[in-house]
Parts: sequence; C-alpha cells; structure tokens
Amino acid sequence: MQQHLPTMARSTLIGFALTIAAMGGIQLSAQAIAGHNSNAPVSYAANRIELQDRQNRVVLSGDVQITQAGLQLNAARTIVNYSDAGSLSIQRIMATGGVDVQRGNERARGDTAVYDFNRRIITMAGNVRLNRGGDTLNGGRLVIDLATGVSSIDGNASGSSSVTGSSSTSGGRVTGTFSVPQN
Repeated sequence: MQQHLPTMARSTLIGFALTIAAMGGIQLSAQAIAGHNSNAPVSYAANRIELQDRQNRVVLSGDVQITQAGLQLNAARTIVNYSDAGSLSIQRIMATGGVDVQRGNERARGDTAVYDFNRRIITMAGNVRLNRGGDTLNGGRLVIDLATGVSSIDGNASGSSSVTGSSSTSGGRVTGTFSVPQN
C-alpha cells in the first residue's frame, strides 16, 4: 500500500493540475472576448449581396466576410436581419457553411452561427472547435456571451440535427487539449 501512495498522489496532483489548467484556459478565453463592442459599425463583403427589403433582410453569399470591432466572421452564406425605424439597425446575423469566427488569438469554427445583437450572444452549432493559442476545445455547441465574457461549450448541439443536418464529431462529449507550460 505504501508503494502505491506516491503513484496515487501523483495521479491526483496531475488530475488537479489539469483541472486548474482547463479552468484557467476557459476563463482566459472568456476574458479575451468580454470587452467586445457590439454597437460598433459592421462591415461586410461577399461575392453576391441580395437586399430583400420587404423581409428586412440582406442575404450575402460566396466568401462572406463580416467584421465588427476586431471580430471577424467568415462563412459561405449569411442572412442579416434588420429593423428599419428611421435608420437601419442589425438585429441578427445567421451564418452557414464553414463558419469561422475570430478575434485576436481566439478562433471558433462550426457548421452554423447566430449572432444576436440584442442579446449580445453568438451561438455556434455543429462540429464546433474553439482554439486559443495551443488550447483546443471541441463540442456540438458553443455559446459566447459578449456582455459577460462567459463562454460555454456543450457536447451535444441541442437541435443541431435539425439546424445543421449533422451531428457533432465529439460523440456528445466535450473534448479538448490544454497546453501545459514547461518548467
């Protein structure tokens, strides 16, 4: 029993260290996006833009690039919903087709994304992958709250089968890799 104690203690310590590293990585990730200004102007570019005035929306397709205050969204197709109460105000951006959201050294990828301007929340679904430096998280759904800076990732994308038509490659679990500083 005495010989196994150091091994058990070492395993417990390693498990604790990995948990702390994981929590630290997630917290830093959340802090990096917390200060995003969702009231900043939105710029866009695409191969094709279709204004659907009666539906208060703009459809952008083909190598879509949308930027706002250092946040960049790339996708194959987006639908921008807006209200027109004297001036145009974006309400929501729905993106599909290899969605990539990047800010600083953070990058999130997924099948679909919805940026809700009123709630200041970005939700990505389907084969989600979040990278920050050497850290990686994989899951079915990622929710980024721009107001609080809190990000959460789920193994299963609730409703992802109806939204994306596919399931997550993570098998219903959140998986990841955290880099550990070398001493």
